[in-house]
Amino acid sequence: MIVDIHGHYTTAPKALEAWRNRQVAGIGNPAETPEVSELRIGDDELRESIESNQLRLMRERGLDLTIFSPRASFMAHHIGDFQVSSNWAAICNELCYRVSRLFPDHYAPAAMLPQSPGVDPATCIPELVKCVEQFGNVAINLNPDPSGGHWSSPPLSDRYWYPIYEKMIEYDIPAMIHVSTSCNPCFHTTGAHYLNADTTAFMQCLTSDLFKDFPTLRFIIPHGGGAVPYHWGRFRGLAQEMKKPLLKDHLLNNIFFDTCVYHQPGVDLLTRVIPVDNILFASEMMGAVRGIDPETGHHYDDTKRYIEAAHIDPARRHKIYEANTRRVYPRLDAALKAKGR
Repeated sequence: MIVDIHGHYTTAPKALEAWRNRQVAGIGNPAETPEVSELRIGDDELRESIESNQLRLMRERGLDLTIFSPRASFMAHHIGDFQVSSNWAAICNELCYRVSRLFPDHYAPAAMLPQSPGVDPATCIPELVKCVEQFGNVAINLNPDPSGGHWSSPPLSDRYWYPIYEKMIEYDIPAMIHVSTSCNPCFHTTGAHYLNADTTAFMQCLTSDLFKDFPTLRFIIPHGGGAVPYHWGRFRGLAQEMKKPLLKDHLLNNIFFDTCVYHQPGVDLLTRVIPVDNILFASEMMGAVRGIDPETGHHYDDTKRYIEAAHIDPARRHKIYEANTRRVYPRLDAALKAKGR
């Protein structure tokens, strides 16, 4: 089985974006704020949006299952207040759940949280609980910078985040550390802000003793870990100067990297530098980079091609495609086993 751990609902019906535009307009003019009940998207619309897009490509590329969460750039936690984020998260999470019900063999839901700058993360817990207990979510996405590029929140190692971590431990779910749209013109959303955040999250963990407090906490750092694999020697050296344990003991029981790296040399470096037990297959298909690479004639985000061509044996490839994901996402593993998969 090949499990893609990093999928977003980037092809949702246009009615979703139209409702969101009305919601945002209502921040300045409450009379324009739409009711949640005004958003009507039928099952047939959901089927069409998936079958002709993500599911079509999954079948063409030989992928079996995708962990599916709301569109990352649409989370936009910096817009409005907590109530705005709460309504928006609930709508987006329910759509991903409905997709997972319509295509139960191909999608498992992961939740966005209703984060808002300066608001206690504990306010996100009711949505997290609902998504796990009612929707069967197998993971969450956690935004370390709800301000959208201004980094006004404490680092991930701060006790500020502990209510979320405690709930993650209770439910035995991991978090993908994933920012949203950048509202800072210095940082392009997908070309800079995402990769900056991946690197920043890793460094925040490196400089702390977070995993002493939460030894079973699990983070996935997407997009191949940002700059981390490329600068592995720098991070090893910094940890040494800070008198931290070796990175394999300090972080690699808790931090994992996906394969959303869009060329062969990048995946080759990832699989040579990072231990195979810490790499999970992903493509973020129909996400940040949708075009065709003129050097190969294939889509940049067809990451399975890179894993197949990497210098790794079948046993290591199996770990990347499936075994590691079952270990890092135990609720997904249990759901698959219940279906005999």
